[in-house]
Amino acid sequence: MQEIYIILRDMQAIREFVKEVVVLDYDVDLVQGRYVVDAKSIMGIFALDINSPIKVVANTRDASPFFAAIEKFVVK
Repeated sequence: MQEIYIILRDMQAIREFVKEVVVLDYDVDLVQGRYVVDAKSIMGIFALDINSPIKVVANTRDASPFFAAIEKFVVK
């Protein structure tokens, strides 16, 4: 399991993020406060505050390629 924080500021960012997640063969969750949603679900993402940092939890040993693909959303 690997974690990173992102911010998805608008609908276009959400679409781009989900496009990267749906092709993965492992589960990815988004965690914010007490909410945990499937990162492959656009509707689930809307349950979160998209203007605040969201923890991305990739349930795999090596999420480096995925994290590189979503680098523009990463909180620095």
